[in-house]
Amino acid sequence: QVQLVESGGGLVQAGGSLRLSCAASGSIFRINDMRWYRQAPGKQRELVAEVTSGGTTNYIDSVKGRFTISRDNAKNTVTLQMNSLKPEDTAVYYCNIVWRPSGSIVTYEYWGQGTQVTVSS
Repeated sequence: QVQLVESGGGLVQAGGSLRLSCAASGSIFRINDMRWYRQAPGKQRELVAEVTSGGTTNYIDSVKGRFTISRDNAKNTVTLQMNSLKPEDTAVYYCNIVWRPSGSIVTYEYWGQGTQVTVSS
């Protein structure tokens, strides 16, 4: 089975930094897209950042210049470096990967368990 294990969440003061990591394990390779979502209390889950298999990155405007997403294909991991954190960044962060095996018609999607990020004033 394929599992995504997240780590790196915690409590930090405004202006601080955290680094989230997500490792995919199981019979999976050649991951297509890797993403980080977040969901704050009472709000919809939103896409924060993504990196494609070609290395293209995209971010929501509110985190541009502060967050950096990166991937290590050899280790099947994706990392979100978060700097200059603000209270508005407080949310549960979820790792997401999209995988289409070679020759497969079906595309698979997996989610991490979520990790809490709390930024205090």
